[in-house]
Amino acid sequence: MATHVKRAYKYRFYPTDAQAAQLSRTFGCVRKVYNLALAARTEAWVFRSERVNYNATSAMLTAWKKTDELAYLNDVSSVPLQQCLRHLQAAFASFFARRANYPRFKSKKTSRRSAEYTTSGFRFRDGRLKLAKMAEPLDIVWSRPLPEGAEPSTVTVSQDAAGRWFVSLLVEGSSVKPLPPTKAAVGIDVGLTSLLTLSTGEKVTNPRHERADRARLALAQRRLARKEKGSSNQAKARRAVAKVHARIADRRQDHLHKLTTRLVRENQTLVIEDLAVRNMLKNRALARAISDASWSAFRSMLEYKAAWYGRDVVVVDRFFPSSKLCSTCGAVRSNMPLSLREWTCTCDAVHDRDVNGAKNLLAAGLAVTACGAGVRLNRRTPDGRSAEKQETRRATAGPCL
Repeated sequence: MATHVKRAYKYRFYPTDAQAAQLSRTFGCVRKVYNLALAARTEAWVFRSERVNYNATSAMLTAWKKTDELAYLNDVSSVPLQQCLRHLQAAFASFFARRANYPRFKSKKTSRRSAEYTTSGFRFRDGRLKLAKMAEPLDIVWSRPLPEGAEPSTVTVSQDAAGRWFVSLLVEGSSVKPLPPTKAAVGIDVGLTSLLTLSTGEKVTNPRHERADRARLALAQRRLARKEKGSSNQAKARRAVAKVHARIADRRQDHLHKLTTRLVRENQTLVIEDLAVRNMLKNRALARAISDASWSAFRSMLEYKAAWYGRDVVVVDRFFPSSKLCSTCGAVRSNMPLSLREWTCTCDAVHDRDVNGAKNLLAAGLAVTACGAGVRLNRRTPDGRSAEKQETRRATAGPCL
């Protein structure tokens, strides 16, 4: 049975000079309105203990457009301006619910350049997209077709630091057919030498995209450092650096998409470990390599694709000793330094550290699937005694949200 989900389809497009100028003005106006509304809401709360909602900021926007100083806001579509006020309202809602920090002001140099249009701000007919305040439709490169009969509910136009233009079309009610069920299950252990090690023994090589382009990136950064601040040459050099970063990010994302799609298609149950990546990045010796591996992005892709196609992702607690536990006899080693990549158990079983960890993750995940979260694995210490009394940590796990 097909499920209906919201899916965004992102495409690159090439604007004319007039369209690029109009969109750049729109980005600037969106940033200006957002900052004005944030300042007004902050001032109202600090000085008058008054909460300002979306309706109040929308009325402020109408008043701002009538002033001589902000009359240029009338030159762009009002839809992206209203949408940025809704985004600010959502940011404050997350702040008051303690899900996020206090909203920050948008910066011309560092903030994302984007504008969001709802159905009243664009027209989509016969594969041609035309935005409000523009005479011609956008020249979009349709790298993949939209679902048949799809009608976008929201269109987001953006420009990245490398100067590339993108349009994202949000399609509501997009039909996704679950994959045929299978009995296959796999444990997945992430790493740096091998990006992934599967319980089947397969190891996926870490492509190390950042390392491959490190020399090119360093050269572009040195050229940028020599340019005069504020000059046009500095702007060109900054775009050159951004292009190298974009190349790295695009290759990394492409590799992760292909990898996660294959895993979801081949397996019904996928077991991964709950890693505290943010804490691991505090290790200066490994932070660069961990960032390049992009474990968090891998997990995110795996989770939403599994939800789309009717697969199960089980997340094992980070304190579960998957590397120290013998997958053959259940013995637990007292210590396991990172330099030890292969070890021999007291039962004479020789283990590859990563393959053994993936097998133990799979066993824990299957135990949770069968018996529920909070399952204790039957382990023993090398001296033959039960590990339950000595090992207080549980092999807890639960289905991902």
